[in-house]
Amino acid sequence: MAEFTLPKNSKIQPGKHHAAEGAKKPRTFKIYRWSPDDGQNPRMDTFEIDLSSCGPMVLDALLKIKNEVDSTLTLRRSCREGICGSCAMNIDGTNTLACTKSIDDCKGGEISIYPLPHMPVVKDLVPDLTHFYAQFASIKPWLRTQSPAPSDAERLQSPEDRKKLDGLYECILCACCSTSCPSYWWNGDKYLGPAILLQAYRWIADSRDEDTGERLDDLEDPFKLYRCHTIMNCARTCPKGLNPAKAIAEIKKLIVERRSA
Repeated sequence: MAEFTLPKNSKIQPGKHHAAEGAKKPRTFKIYRWSPDDGQNPRMDTFEIDLSSCGPMVLDALLKIKNEVDSTLTLRRSCREGICGSCAMNIDGTNTLACTKSIDDCKGGEISIYPLPHMPVVKDLVPDLTHFYAQFASIKPWLRTQSPAPSDAERLQSPEDRKKLDGLYECILCACCSTSCPSYWWNGDKYLGPAILLQAYRWIADSRDEDTGERLDDLEDPFKLYRCHTIMNCARTCPKGLNPAKAIAEIKKLIVERRSA
């Protein structure tokens, strides 16, 4: 898991915001702050809020801070149901979704919140995912066929074939797994990373897709695929409980079988 410690000579200058007097259930949040517009170094701001007037999830606390304490706090969020992946960030040393991370699950006193690690930061808790989405587009994540579509029906598959997609289609592209992967930190310009490779296997495993050979050819590359060293951070941190490392192993296995056929 990605852990964060600030160097002793860090120039981060924390700001402190205390809960109102008489708070029934105070809890402290330390939040990474940086803006490209203020010309200052990153800093950690400390916010103490009263959880008795706040929802149970970390995202609830962040929105309470933004709405009631500091409106300049910047973060992404949308569905609040663990579906869109917008609010992915590093909470208490683990990449996860703020909307599904319970405050009570954060043990200890202060809760530290950072943007996803090893990504350029747009502002505060918002990472720049431009490269990540470009990598996703590079695998052509749609059904690729050569045969004409049936004129009076959909392209069907058996329940057994449909079941093969379980554990793959649920990926929400939150980037929690890729940004927890040391191989992606070191080779993110070339290595596709666990999220994109899981998505690639989702289409390889789809019985309706007719471009398996070309998909495997595109992935058979020393950097695109083979930088995975089965560290397993991806499976540990996935907020949907998926196992990208298993999907990557299946791709490697298919390539080996294709060579020996």
